[in-house]
Amino acid sequence: MSYVKVCALADIAAGTALAVEVDGTPVALARTAGDEVFAVNDVCSHAEVSLAEGEVENGTIECWLHGSCFDLRTGKPTNPPATQPVATYRVKVRDGDVYVSLGSED
Repeated sequence: MSYVKVCALADIAAGTALAVEVDGTPVALARTAGDEVFAVNDVCSHAEVSLAEGEVENGTIECWLHGSCFDLRTGKPTNPPATQPVATYRVKVRDGDVYVSLGSED
C-alpha cells in the first residue's frame, strides 16, 4: 500500500479538519483534541458537501449543512439524516508530516 504526503501536521489545528486531495479523491483530514489524525472521504453521503468544513468533536466529524455526524474510525453515520457511511483511509504521521493511503493492504 502506498502513502502520499498530504500536508504538515501543523496545518491541522487540534479539533479541526482540512480538505486535501489524494490522487483525485477528496479527503477530509480530521485532528482530534487528543491529537489523533483520521482521514475520511470529504463528500457527505447525504448532501454531497465537504465534510472538512464541519466540526470535529468526540471522534466524529459533523456535516455543516444538515448535521449528519460520521465516526472518524469507521465512517459510519452516528445520527441522521445520513444513512450511508463515508470511506475511511489509513493515515501515518511521520516527522511532522501527514501521509494518507487510499488503498488496502495486499
